[in-house]
Amino acid sequence: MSRSTAFRRLLPAPLDVVATIVLTGFVVGATSGLAHWHDSVDPAAGPGIGIGAIIWLIAGVLPVLQRRAFPLLAFLVSAALVISYYSSGYPDGPSAAVPVLLLVSLAFFRGPVVAGGAGTAAWLAVFVLALVNSDHGLTDPSIFGTLVLALAAVAVGTAGRTQRSARLATRARAESEDRRRIEEERLRIAREVHDVVAHSLAMINVQAGVAAHVADRRPEQAKEALLAIKEASRIALTDLRATLNVLRSGEGRAPTPGLQLLPELVATAAAAGLRVVTDGDTDGLPAPVDVAAYRIVQESLTNVVRHADGADTVHIGFTRTADELRIEVRDNGRGPANTNPTTGGNGLRGMAERAQALGGGATAGPADNGGFTVYARLPVNPIGGAHHD
Repeated sequence: MSRSTAFRRLLPAPLDVVATIVLTGFVVGATSGLAHWHDSVDPAAGPGIGIGAIIWLIAGVLPVLQRRAFPLLAFLVSAALVISYYSSGYPDGPSAAVPVLLLVSLAFFRGPVVAGGAGTAAWLAVFVLALVNSDHGLTDPSIFGTLVLALAAVAVGTAGRTQRSARLATRARAESEDRRRIEEERLRIAREVHDVVAHSLAMINVQAGVAAHVADRRPEQAKEALLAIKEASRIALTDLRATLNVLRSGEGRAPTPGLQLLPELVATAAAAGLRVVTDGDTDGLPAPVDVAAYRIVQESLTNVVRHADGADTVHIGFTRTADELRIEVRDNGRGPANTNPTTGGNGLRGMAERAQALGGGATAGPADNGGFTVYARLPVNPIGGAHHD
């Protein structure tokens, strides 16, 4: 601990300074008033309760200044001063309230075990002094009264400590949940950006290659390729702009297309030279399933364009049951060596993450009769119980 840190720790909190001033005025004033009221002032001390008593009372209150930094020491010092004051013959007063309040603070900051031990030590001191100095012995009311006050102080401080711990735990859970949501949204947006960029750039790359190859011999085909590049880049820019607007504003969610855009996806793949055949029912899907299915198909077509050597045909099949949607994307090319969606590139990993987030799964690998197959299972609500987010 540095010197500056240690010095700051010794500085009392403003609330403790105010409490010390108020308690000092209360203890000294009430003790002096009670002494006058009962006509118990020592004539030799002159008017009031005497400077010695005042200094003693103030000393018993000053530990309140360090009740946060040194709660145990503050209580023990105050208790020792107050108990010795009551045994000194000076006029009685409400100074016992100070160690009681410090015992509450001790239970709050250090827990019931430490506070209970310190309170027991103080009570034993009162017990011994009562037996030695009091004419009442075991029936001295200070013995029972001190025990009740100590137990009550520990109980109150422990209750406050428990309540504070509950508040801190609730706040920590809320902050953890916020961080989890932010992380999930960050990963979701990262997947969206990857899917948009990877798909669009793959299609643009293919069309640019076609345009460069036929520019001199077949300018009309080159023009078609350039128009396809323009359309693919327009769609990519629109999706990216919407996603970036979400990131800048911090409001809402990134755009989430669904299988209603499948014809456009098929047309883009066809422009890249692929014959795409689709079949199956995709109506009435819950929104999360619809989005995940679209992105899985999009990434599958992107991988065909980028990695499937010699592929010219892709079959996309959807099988809908009461419990899940099954997706199969199969091409007739020669696929990549890495076929594990959880350890492959970002695209394959993204497909697996999307499926797993819904409680399903995704696999990818070479087909038995050649080509490459992506297979995904996406659980859906039972028919009649589906909902749309």
